[in-house]
Amino acid sequence: MAIEKIVIITAPSGAGKTSITRFLLNKYTYLDFSISAATRSPRNNEKNGVDYYFISVLDFQQKIKDNAFAEWEMVYEGKYYGTLKSELERIWQNGKTPILDIDVKGAIHIQQQYPHQTLSIFIQPPSIDILKERLDSRGTETPESINTRLNKAAYEISFNHSFNKIIINDNLEKACKEAEEAIQKFLE
Repeated sequence: MAIEKIVIITAPSGAGKTSITRFLLNKYTYLDFSISAATRSPRNNEKNGVDYYFISVLDFQQKIKDNAFAEWEMVYEGKYYGTLKSELERIWQNGKTPILDIDVKGAIHIQQQYPHQTLSIFIQPPSIDILKERLDSRGTETPESINTRLNKAAYEISFNHSFNKIIINDNLEKACKEAEEAIQKFLE
């Protein structure tokens, strides 16, 4: 039986991991988006079971007790995110490779649990100043939440050496191409 592989795209918030993940999913049918579980409320047009599995804090905590997660984190106070083992299994059973768009700590945990099965790609912003501009332009954050995210980003960047590939996202098209090449080589 072939080893079931996992592709991880991780980055500080606002570095471009979701844009790169969407590019890869639109181009390659053998990749399938691993839908994370989250306790936060849906944003804008997010749909349950498509963007996230939106569940209550109590349900999330029960799933932790039941060992249902491949990884999970309390990313911000009271806000849990995680990758369900059943989600990875669902994708593998469909003959595809899961692509995880997750935070840095979660990515490290997945690599630890599946050390020979993962390609981890760290998307790094060109600078913290540019990251601040990107977060400001979203128009969804308060100055306090942007500051929290920037402090967290600086911390997360300090772990970039923990990943198989680092891509500096100063040009989205170039970053997408680099991610694409790394994945093709990994899945050969």
